[in-house]
Amino acid sequence: MLASPLATLTRGRRDLDELAALVAEHEPIEVIVGLPTGLSGREGAAAGAARAYAESLAARLAPVPVRLVDERFTTLIAHDALRQGGHGSRERRPAVDKAAAALILQGALDAERSTGRPAGELVGSSSGAGG
Repeated sequence: MLASPLATLTRGRRDLDELAALVAEHEPIEVIVGLPTGLSGREGAAAGAARAYAESLAARLAPVPVRLVDERFTTLIAHDALRQGGHGSRERRPAVDKAAAALILQGALDAERSTGRPAGELVGSSSGAGG
């Protein structure tokens, strides 16, 4: 299975509604949210915001599971891949978020395929990190 971008949503008042509509339409088995951590693996303010957002999303999408997956390096890799593909700096800006999201999802799919366990951490789970 290969991850590909579906849509890029703007954070705001209606983003949870838009995500809920996409989930209802496409019926995924789970939703992956990127967890921005530092190079050392430490979590800062951005990771806290991602966790809070994932909790809100999980409450909204239940019973569809929501998982947090490490997103380190995905934006850098997306920029590099788009640059190598001949996209100029201006044209690649809008595509970076979609490409980075696809990289996060592909990494989660690859990890699950290789370990047999879902990647990342189930949101709302008392069991903590899952892989």
